Amino acid sequence: MPGYSVRDVPAQDFINAYAQFLQRQGKLEVPGYVELVKTSAGNELPPQEADKWFYKRAASVARHIYLRKQVGVGALNKLYGGAKNRGGRPSKHYDASGSVNRKAVQALEKIGVLEISPKGGRRISDNGQRDLDRIAAQTLESLEDDE
Repeated sequence: MPGYSVRDVPAQDFINAYAQFLQRQGKLEVPGYVELVKTSAGNELPPQEADKWFYKRAASVARHIYLRKQVGVGALNKLYGGAKNRGGRPSKHYDASGSVNRKAVQALEKIGVLEISPKGGRRISDNGQRDLDRIAAQTLESLEDDE
């Protein structure tokens, strides 16, 4: 069986599978404000899936950092931000909530998926890479079984 990596799996399928894994594992520290908070100043409402969205954000952050060498919270804020509806005026980009991204990164760091990079920001740890590759292989197998 050849080795699979996160790059081999469609992004949405991997993020959903890894979020389910994090939720089943129960080790990820979820902040108490997840039911109330908006994820960006540009959003009008909080996420609809109040019990799952933080796990999906953490899975997405882990995937994003896996695909790059190292990433800081500021880059994640820019990535997850979006256009704000300003009525009749043109839309413009607003960054995502730094608190949400910071808590996601800290929670992943606490369970050993991420580690602090000497150059700044966070990078994927050896244990984290092994976990992500294992989940990617399982996801790819389940996708091939469905076809």
